[in-house]
Amino acid sequence: MARPNIGGQRVFSPGRWQTGPVRVYLGSDHAGFELKAAIISWLGEAGHEAVDCGPASYDPADDYPVYVMRAAKGTIDDPGSLGIVIGGSGNGEQIASNKVPGIRAALAWTVETAQLARQHNDANVLSLGAREYSLQDALSFAKVFVETPFSGEPRHARRLAMIAEYEKTGELPPLPH
Repeated sequence: MARPNIGGQRVFSPGRWQTGPVRVYLGSDHAGFELKAAIISWLGEAGHEAVDCGPASYDPADDYPVYVMRAAKGTIDDPGSLGIVIGGSGNGEQIASNKVPGIRAALAWTVETAQLARQHNDANVLSLGAREYSLQDALSFAKVFVETPFSGEPRHARRLAMIAEYEKTGELPPLPH
């Protein structure tokens, strides 16, 4: 069954971008469990589709790679979708997500870093540290990330192409002349 506008279809209207509903894959560890639930709630209220990759219940001994790598894999396997991974600091979750080929996971600690992750780096996964900022701040980072499109500026696209080529071939980009 078709899902209209899911996948971040963007329509330009005079003076601004409008982002349609986006499917967002989420994974966390125990430290990010409550924040994940809050983001899932916001996503639903905002008309986005949340896919919870776990954990399904709080377990203080869980292992974040199990869940965040599934969120990253779901994101890369579903073109146009995004991912959000959450831990105590967000560092391990970002590292694990970036092991999935094609993922560009970015750690955000301000609204600006979340926005630039999308605008300049076309990040497809946002990593958040639940112990690092307030719930309201974390929700604002998630909102900006989900609703900000990639700028498509040639310099940013060129840099992303270099990264993708390295990921594909293992060859470093050539040094400038």
